[in-house]
Amino acid sequence: MIDQPLSTREAVLSGSDFKTVAAILHSEARISLSEGKISLVQSRLARRLRQRGIPDFGSYLKLVRDDAEERAEMVTALTTNHTHFFREKHHFDHLRDTVLPELKEQSERGSPVRIWSAGCSSGEEPYTIAMVLAGINRGDARWLDGNVRLLATDIAQPMVTATRNARYPVLEADQIPLPYRALWLSEEGSELAINPKLVNLVTARPLNLFTPWPFQRQFDVIFCRNVMIYFDADARADLEARLVAQLRPGGWLYIGHSERLSGIAASQTVCVGQTMYRKREQS
Repeated sequence: MIDQPLSTREAVLSGSDFKTVAAILHSEARISLSEGKISLVQSRLARRLRQRGIPDFGSYLKLVRDDAEERAEMVTALTTNHTHFFREKHHFDHLRDTVLPELKEQSERGSPVRIWSAGCSSGEEPYTIAMVLAGINRGDARWLDGNVRLLATDIAQPMVTATRNARYPVLEADQIPLPYRALWLSEEGSELAINPKLVNLVTARPLNLFTPWPFQRQFDVIFCRNVMIYFDADARADLEARLVAQLRPGGWLYIGHSERLSGIAASQTVCVGQTMYRKREQS
């Protein structure tokens, strides 16, 4: 149990305040905070108190209860956004070698291609997907001129904005294989700029994964990686089932390296590799 508060110069986060924060975060985003996260909550929310000129956590939590905009800011502050280009590379190898030929054939038949990066963080994942779709020469990318769309969503508006900006520190260049880097990124000062062709392929939108989804069609591919680890078992099961339902029969789902499907989602899919699943075809 939490017996002693953690203090900073500005404010004190008590055990009861932490429990209130955890309850609000679970209500708003189904994210579970263990008591071991109190230091993280302390440090991240202390910044919000300084920004708002609020002297203590009790007053801040009163504001959060009364102000939906500040609740959203709190969720953003407590959302972990760790990502990089070509993270878990085996997923992108599979996308390139197994899934991409199918998507191209689908597009050639005149059928739309829809891909979703759910929990896209600052955009490295969707732009990695876009690079793989585009290939390593400009001729490979012609098929993207058809009805191909890549949706990127995140609960945090700053992450959506970063995805739309499509500019990253040059230090991230080493994460990207040279053939892709040479073709689809350019150095502008201390930043990497994503090629406009790929930027135009990606639509970035804010979305809470536990609110109703506005989609009118199913997806061919969904990436939802290293997101479900932040939810409790019931929330994970709900989200997994919804993700699989949002895939077309035969569609592909990629999840994080420490995640596994269970329950209904597992019964409706076939594991085709490490944290890679294919939705069963309808009989």
